[in-house]
Amino acid sequence: MICLFLGNRNLPKLIIKRLKRKKINFFIIDLTKKNIFKKFDNSFHIGIGKFGKILNLIKSKNCKKVIFAGNIEKPKISSLKLDFKGIYYLPRIIKAAKFGDAAILKELIKILGENKIKVLKLNKFNPELTLKKGTYSKLKPNLNQKREINKGIRYLYSINSHNHVQAAVIRNNKLISYEKKQGTQSMLSKISKVKKNNGFLIKLPKKNQDLRADLPTIGFDTIKECKRIGLRGIVLKNNQHIILDKKKIIEFSNKNKMILHVI
Repeated sequence: MICLFLGNRNLPKLIIKRLKRKKINFFIIDLTKKNIFKKFDNSFHIGIGKFGKILNLIKSKNCKKVIFAGNIEKPKISSLKLDFKGIYYLPRIIKAAKFGDAAILKELIKILGENKIKVLKLNKFNPELTLKKGTYSKLKPNLNQKREINKGIRYLYSINSHNHVQAAVIRNNKLISYEKKQGTQSMLSKISKVKKNNGFLIKLPKKNQDLRADLPTIGFDTIKECKRIGLRGIVLKNNQHIILDKKKIIEFSNKNKMILHVI
């Protein structure tokens, strides 16, 4: 039995589909504001402040393994509805919240571990959502582009101590933008379009990121936005990302002479 802590976006649906195909029993703790998984009989819409209720539910299902997936929004501490366990753990959540969403997830994972509940890597049952090292487009980065990519990686690692920074854009060997709290799509939407395709979106895990619950993710909208602003391609980290619509992204890259490169 697997417990799924689910947020928004498409990844949770892919995990549910795979678990069903493998005939693995699961139940859902729906952490979305709009209760988007209510159609499932085995779904429970529980606020993150109800730790006692969550832990009792997991134990009542004789469950020892959980997966976090989807965009789980940082709760407003002032509006959290708490039970006794929630009150007990609240100081730890408040402390973690000062460092951002990923720090809250890490603290939740730690709390579950203290209750003998193991958190699995979110692509445990969907290994097809990650890519191994290599170039997946027909067009491969040349020597100068590899140097530019390496420079972008150094830039990204120098700034990604900030909790929310997973992505940066390098163009003409200069860092022109990096991800803020609003996310990658917001960052890309603010970059000026150029006529000649050059530069790369580099999306890598943060230095201290917990890869069980928080992997950098790209989808078809990401590659389309990169094309719109005139980037040459996207760079990801080997087995440390989620790529949605993989086939469409590779086909789009080839059609538009873009590069999909995994380091």
